[in-house]
Amino acid sequence: MVRLVVPALFVAAGLAFAQQPPEQVLQQAVAAHKAGDLDAAIRGYRNYLKDRPEAVDARSNLGAALASTGRYSEAIAEYREALKRSPGNFPISLNLALAYYKAERIARAATQLAALHKAQPGNKQVILLLSDCWLRQGEDAKVIELLTPVEKQDESDLAVAYMLGTALLRDKQVDRGQLIIDRILRQGDSAEARLLLGTAKLNALEYQDAIADLRKAAELNPHLPDVYSYLGRAEMDSGDMAAAREAFEKELAQNPIDFESNLNLAVLLKQDEDYAGARKLLDRALLVRPGDLRTLYQVGSIELAEGKLEAARATFEDVIAHAPQFVEAHISLAATYYRLKRKEDGDRERALVQKLKAEQDAKDQRGKAE
Repeated sequence: MVRLVVPALFVAAGLAFAQQPPEQVLQQAVAAHKAGDLDAAIRGYRNYLKDRPEAVDARSNLGAALASTGRYSEAIAEYREALKRSPGNFPISLNLALAYYKAERIARAATQLAALHKAQPGNKQVILLLSDCWLRQGEDAKVIELLTPVEKQDESDLAVAYMLGTALLRDKQVDRGQLIIDRILRQGDSAEARLLLGTAKLNALEYQDAIADLRKAAELNPHLPDVYSYLGRAEMDSGDMAAAREAFEKELAQNPIDFESNLNLAVLLKQDEDYAGARKLLDRALLVRPGDLRTLYQVGSIELAEGKLEAARATFEDVIAHAPQFVEAHISLAATYYRLKRKEDGDRERALVQKLKAEQDAKDQRGKAE
């Protein structure tokens, strides 16, 4: 989103900016920006800001030009500097959120967008972006709360319906999710409808039926966000690891910040002992969902496999501190303690594992009796 706020003087892009009055430098930078000569625009804005560091609009324009060239970290720095001089500036704040989003810093983007939504609750662009960020972070309840009133206002908005339906299905609200699916299906067969159907069947553990719908969704629209991610999970759960890996790779080729694809492909790479490749994907997953315990557990398991025992111990202990019922983490921590020659600690963890499994078995039996 480029928001040019200074009137342009249309001259040829790429002019030299040195030894010219500051305002003329700015006019030429804006003209270069509008002409698509981003490198010249960036040079011009920076030269102008040397003389006019307090110029908020020029700094915002510099951020926009940097973001347009994919230099998101630099753009973020410029937007933040502009906001120091113009606190609460909505367009600049929105551009900052977009830069965080495109830089794959989804948690920061969500925080920024949540503040913008509070400032302008009816802004549809902010609502959709915030919903997407929360979906990527697994915050399904927040998405449902945010989009339910929006969907009631306009049931024809398929983008809202799709995100809300996805959140409902992931939150196991199948009946409400089915209503959204039916509404989308009334528009005719579509990739979005097939994806939601496949998601519902995946949640119901109907793997082969889910795979059929998800493959059809990918056939109808191979660029639909999440389609290969869900297909990969269905293939993985059905036991076809080669097909799962191919699907996750396709998702990440077009959406590098998909959390589930990064996490699940990392698991597959770890099984192949490609620890460096797996760790790279896990690091990216943690950018999307900082502190995610499933991801941290996989980090610990790689540290254990590589013999980094103290690092693994610290990671597993951190996971268990936040999730005391995480049985696999207790098992891995016990193994780590034994390798560290800490038999007493290992025995304690093993006893905890047996206790947790017994409690889970008893819970399952009660569920069957009911």
